Amino acid sequence: MVVWRGKVIPKRAYGKTGIELSIIGFGGIVVMNADTKTSERAVADAVEAGVNYFDVAPSYGNAEEMLGPALRPYRDKVFLACKTERRDAKGAREHLVESLKRLRTDWFDLYQLHAITDVESDVEAVFAPGGAMETIVAAQEEGLVRHIGFSAHSPAAALRAMEKFDFDSMLYPVNMACHFKTRFDQEPVRVAAAKGMAILALKAMARGVWDSGNTKVKREDYPKCWYEPHTTREEILAGLRFTLSQPGVTAALPPGEERLFRLALSVAGEIEAAPPDLAAAEAAVADVMPIFK
Repeated sequence: MVVWRGKVIPKRAYGKTGIELSIIGFGGIVVMNADTKTSERAVADAVEAGVNYFDVAPSYGNAEEMLGPALRPYRDKVFLACKTERRDAKGAREHLVESLKRLRTDWFDLYQLHAITDVESDVEAVFAPGGAMETIVAAQEEGLVRHIGFSAHSPAAALRAMEKFDFDSMLYPVNMACHFKTRFDQEPVRVAAAKGMAILALKAMARGVWDSGNTKVKREDYPKCWYEPHTTREEILAGLRFTLSQPGVTAALPPGEERLFRLALSVAGEIEAAPPDLAAAEAAVADVMPIFK
């Protein structure tokens, strides 16, 4: 437990592993295209606040190159997650080796299949002979990877992946608008929680689709967000409180805009102080177009 600026940043169990993660994670996009000093400051402030969960991927521009040096002084104190979008064993191995080098580490606490969406071309492909899962399982046996997970952008892909392998965690969108209007998260979250997996939540601070007719903020003010984010302290607290109240959810990753990440940190100590107001949450998304259908 860490007290930051007078507030406690809570931690929760990472599935059945005995590891505890901060309920707010640090997404590598925060330091994408940042300079060295900005990256070092952002990481140092996050660690000081009690954040011990960091997540990045090769597809996040130069985020690995910026995060690696900034995170190096704290490497033994944090849980570092990385990913691969490659579906074949050879490509996944190339990604793994390159990411380890760029992030200046000898191991990943969590390595994930990234953005599985289609059952056949993503899930079945990685489990086929010569698929990416061969590399990831072998890397775990080598000690290069300690835990195995996936990130998914469709319920069908997430559910099929959980049928195929005993993953430690699922990185998945858990969002008020999607929950109430499309039920996008409900079955994957139910199944993952029943299995005792950790659920690492994406898009807790997403309001909805950009330019949907009732956008509250300017798109150009948030260039790292492909969706309209919540931007006020009250909205952010409500979004995080809802997401982190769902079964099995261990932590949430804020958007890649540094100011939004810092706003998430500022409310982290209040999230568990009260349950979410579900009626208010559903009313708040009544006129929102959800980012996943």
